[in-house]
Amino acid sequence: MSIHVGTSGWHYPGGRGTWNGVFYPARRPRGFDELTYYAAHFDSVEVNTTFYRQPDPAHAAAWLQRTPPAFTFAVKLYQKFTHPAMYVEKHGTAEWDVTRGDLDVFRLGIAPLANAGRLLALLLQFPPSFRAETVTRDYLAWLLDALREYPLAVELRHRSWSDDEAATRAVLDHHRAAWVLIDEPKFHGSIRQDLHGPTTRLVDALLPAHARPASSICYIRLHGRNAAQWWSHAQAEDRYDYLYAATELAPFAEAAREAEADGRKVAMYLNNHFSSKAVANAAILRHQLAQDVPGEYPREMVDRYPELAGIVSTAGLPL
Repeated sequence: MSIHVGTSGWHYPGGRGTWNGVFYPARRPRGFDELTYYAAHFDSVEVNTTFYRQPDPAHAAAWLQRTPPAFTFAVKLYQKFTHPAMYVEKHGTAEWDVTRGDLDVFRLGIAPLANAGRLLALLLQFPPSFRAETVTRDYLAWLLDALREYPLAVELRHRSWSDDEAATRAVLDHHRAAWVLIDEPKFHGSIRQDLHGPTTRLVDALLPAHARPASSICYIRLHGRNAAQWWSHAQAEDRYDYLYAATELAPFAEAAREAEADGRKVAMYLNNHFSSKAVANAAILRHQLAQDVPGEYPREMVDRYPELAGIVSTAGLPL
């Protein structure tokens, strides 16, 4: 299978948007493991923990043991490489300096995944403040070159990157990195990735030239469309409180099929994680792609998201 659908992360234990009592059982049997349970429903996941701390090879090896042999991981690059302001604030340091040693630590941490052939992609996620300038292009080129042994995908959010599409594409194409298509609320400074371009193929509209570099991967991230709470919210999780309608997901399923027909692997992850909405939408996407929707879902989840009725099984009984 070359189209992989999953969610961004699998561990959301707290807050109003917890997955406990929605996707995960409220009362867990002895020995219950979230990742093993998740892997019974999906064949891939985007790892969030590696963004907040350098990966531990022991943890990566354990992920392999807790998932089937065909299960794949997309790993988010550590924040020190992409979010200097966040890193400085978190660590209370006055300076930001990325070294080859930092890269070596990261490589060691994900080595079990890479060596097992189960690293689908390495995601370089940059913040909206990362604008297209000479210094940032040079840094991006340096980082891509330093990580060239991995399949790379780059998420850029500021519109300056799409305004100067040719220069951006030149950097990404040179390093065979995929330009991540992101679906999120659009504001004045947001990157422009036209969903309705003048084309007869959805993949060309959804993944225009700047999203289709010399990479063998098509990488899509869906963050939700909660514009009202994107910048103004009580808790950060509130911005991801959005459930895609099936009609909103259908163009992405079609684009994934067309990218697959072009000979590319497709990585598609839902980040609208509030109250397991990402799980519900990922299951719907699998159904739209005519993939199996395996595993049993709690009846409470189907009651909450009736769109799942007829798509998933609950408590072993087809709905």
